[in-house]
Amino acid sequence: MVYKNIKHAIFALILLIGSVSFAQEIVVHDPVVIKQKDTYYLYCTGNGISVFSSKDLKNWNPEPQVFKDKPVWADGVAADFKNHIWAPDISLHNNVYYLYYSVSAFAKNTSAIGVATNTTLDPKDKKYKWVDQGIVIQSQPNRDMWNAIDPNLIFDENNTPWLSFGSFWEGLKLVKLNPDLKSIAQPQEWHTISKRKRTFELPDSDPGDGALEAPFIFKKNGYYYQFLSWDLCCRGEKSTYKVVVGRSKNVIGPYVDKDGKSLNEGGGSLVVQGDENYFGAGHNSAYTFDGKDYIFYHAYEKKTNGTPRLVVKEMLWDNDLWPVLK
Repeated sequence: MVYKNIKHAIFALILLIGSVSFAQEIVVHDPVVIKQKDTYYLYCTGNGISVFSSKDLKNWNPEPQVFKDKPVWADGVAADFKNHIWAPDISLHNNVYYLYYSVSAFAKNTSAIGVATNTTLDPKDKKYKWVDQGIVIQSQPNRDMWNAIDPNLIFDENNTPWLSFGSFWEGLKLVKLNPDLKSIAQPQEWHTISKRKRTFELPDSDPGDGALEAPFIFKKNGYYYQFLSWDLCCRGEKSTYKVVVGRSKNVIGPYVDKDGKSLNEGGGSLVVQGDENYFGAGHNSAYTFDGKDYIFYHAYEKKTNGTPRLVVKEMLWDNDLWPVLK
């Protein structure tokens, strides 16, 4: 996100799965989750990447941050980087955990996506050690009309890895990775997977007014579902964040919404938005745990003047195989 370097207060955690449950107060923004054995691990935007663990998706315990010190390359991307790392993404592949993350300067596409690896997520395991593998992809102002933040790893039906990412500018991108998951495949293959209209009179260095970001691709029902966030995050009572979705039979698209409108032409079917309790809701991830599908996102609570809350909901599917939140 072009605006996620604000200092966070201590946020209370809300869990919604049918009914509302309150858990321990944790700092949470842009949540992603993975399960190792009987424990869920949540990674989110924060100093050095914030981490929490849970046995039940309700009660969360703080764990050590991923990076005690900022990545050695970070200042070369965003000068005087403060180690406030945005929007991680966590995956397990061939018994190795891959944690992608974003280093960026506020309101600029002076950005890069890095990746760190580990063989376990349990900090008590003697093998626990995050090893930074460096930059996977980088964007620069006045060179690129895209922003290298908000990564998400997806494997297609041929087990080919792809990284989706992006925020504002000329839309969300998808790029093929090498099998090592640490670098872009050659020859390079890029696709635009979502786009909203941009005012072209703006300078290229301006994020623009095509407000979309944070793609997350979830395979289900023979489709690739692309979830993404529209409009504005992190603005308290002015937050207008919402989640929309489109789908495709092919990971590279074209993705279309319920009405058949292309996501590259501003299409997107609403999944969740602000309501009487929240100013906005967005930056989601989606998973299947123990036979149930879940969606995770953060929402800006009105009664606490826009405090971000973690929301977890079970995700069901209608007769046309579109997601419906329980």
